[in-house]
This record gives sequence, C-alpha cells and structure tokens, in this order.
Amino acid sequence: MKSVRAIIGEREIVTVGCSTCAREAARLMASRHIGALPILDGERLAGIITERDILVRIVAADLAPAATPVADIMSTQLFVADIGEPCEVCLRRMQEAHVRHLIVLDQGRLAGILSLRDLMAVDLDDKAETISLLNAYVS
Repeated sequence: MKSVRAIIGEREIVTVGCSTCAREAARLMASRHIGALPILDGERLAGIITERDILVRIVAADLAPAATPVADIMSTQLFVADIGEPCEVCLRRMQEAHVRHLIVLDQGRLAGILSLRDLMAVDLDDKAETISLLNAYVS
C-alpha cells in the first residue's frame, strides 16, 4: 500500500484561523468538498474542526454558527500521521482513535489532512489492480 506522501501529494492545504466563525468554516468545507479543516493560531497548528464538530457542537447545541468562532468548538487533541508513514499504519491509528481524519506532518510542519475516504480509495485501487492481474493470469 502507498505512503501518505503518495496520497496527499501536492494538494493545497486549506486552513482557517481561530477567529473564523463556524458558518464560514462550514461554507469552506462545503465548497471544497472536504470534511475537516486544520485550525491555525498564527503559524501554529491549534486544532481541527470537522463536519461532525459543527453538527454536534453548533447545530445540536443550538449555537449561532455566525457568532461562534471555531476556536470554541475545535478539537485540540490531534491525531497525526507522518508524511512518510504507510497507509496501513494510518488506518490502524484512525480505527484505534475512532476518527476519520489525521493531520499529516512533515518534519513537524503541517503537510495536509488524510481522510478515511482517501485510504478507502487507495484500498479499492489496490484491489482492482489485484483483480486485473489475477484475471490476466487466469486468461
């Protein structure tokens, strides 16, 4: 299976600052078709906000999304992956932590986000390649 570097490649890193309101974060995630955003405090990684955070901590709590900064609802317990790690390790880490996103670091600096969807796509590609090779062998 691939490394994290091979999956995230040169993807643009989409982030927001601590003072960004939850509504703007949700709109950004919707427009970019992403499920999580790293939160920066200046240059420092401060946390992460996910679609689920917005649903549970804003909508279900009946808070005003336009008036609630992401710093008030972000998760600060970060689960991370190193950019050189194999995907199997990352999938295991996600399963153990019960999360769907890992912050990816390259020498301690933010390099992107790895999602469960990314890992499932790699797994499906690997299985399709195996099936193709087996079919060619049988033929």
